[in-house]
Amino acid sequence: MAVSARSRCKAICRVFFCTILCLSLLILPSRATKVCQTFQPLKRNQLNMGTTMVAAAATFPRGGGAAKITATTAPAASSTTISSALILKSFLKTIADARSHLAAAAAARAVSIFSMYPVDTIKTRMQMKQGDAFRLSGLYKGCAGSLVGQVPYGVLTFGSYEIYKQALLNKFPNTKPALIYALSAILGDVTGSGWLCPSEVMKQQLQAGLYPSMSEAIKGIWSKSGIAGFYQGFTGGLARDVPFRVAQLTTFEVTKSLYLKAKKGRTGDDNAALSAVEAAVCGAAAGSFSAAITNPLDRIKTLMMTDTTNAYGGSVVACASKILKDEGIGGLFAGVAPRVGYIAPSVCIFFVTYEFVQQKMQKKE
Repeated sequence: MAVSARSRCKAICRVFFCTILCLSLLILPSRATKVCQTFQPLKRNQLNMGTTMVAAAATFPRGGGAAKITATTAPAASSTTISSALILKSFLKTIADARSHLAAAAAARAVSIFSMYPVDTIKTRMQMKQGDAFRLSGLYKGCAGSLVGQVPYGVLTFGSYEIYKQALLNKFPNTKPALIYALSAILGDVTGSGWLCPSEVMKQQLQAGLYPSMSEAIKGIWSKSGIAGFYQGFTGGLARDVPFRVAQLTTFEVTKSLYLKAKKGRTGDDNAALSAVEAAVCGAAAGSFSAAITNPLDRIKTLMMTDTTNAYGGSVVACASKILKDEGIGGLFAGVAPRVGYIAPSVCIFFVTYEFVQQKMQKKE
């Protein structure tokens, strides 16, 4: 394996080791507490769809939301250690309690990704400075692999988010919940990226036309770099996703607060809440703004994942430096229009599909 491939492997291992260590430090205090011992089933109401931008940011591809999770304090455990089996049990219980929400969110995620996939392909082509970015051929190349990566990623990120959230709430009971939710969402993103990155690498290399099919992409990436090749650009993905999530959550809270203030002033109702449609509008605004300001990081991620000759140095800093040297500051914003244009329609598609599936499931119950 090449030196660069070994370096990527080491970097990936360090990231996951730090994530696991962080979780261990949070859930292993002097008197251990069972994590996620009690999860109340998800309850839906008008405001839930709005306040859940943090809780289920993972269920929507970089810009949406889903249902509110109620945090509960777990009873103390008599043991002094928490095994990996208990963490797994907590994770599975989280998924089981949220199965209705996750099923609807998975369907909504799949529909929104499929519907807007051509826009994402155009964005990738523009970021790679390909001449005919709007050509019709190949607009859906890599879509199947993207769905295989994105849908389970939503479940994994949601489940790990709940574990991180509960651990943080138990460890820091006096900290503002909003900060706990934001940090938990970020840690959930980091955890879920371990599953998502390989599908993202294949997707973007297919979109760029580097391979004719998914099978050829798998063979080509494996023959060149082994398993490390599927994590090419992993750090670039994290460098984009963490700032995006922070910007998204912060912007959503500000947008929601301003909208509610205006709504209360207009209606005179101090108990006014966001409807599902209003939450979608706020989510679309927050997602679009966050997509725009993090576009430079998205372009870096794209170039790192499609760089088969190591022309961009294999790191975020080296890639950014080369873009600035070759193209100037404007090069960091290549593809910003389709990236921003992707978010708002995706949010609308996600919410409509989510509500439709939820209603169908409720009728069957």
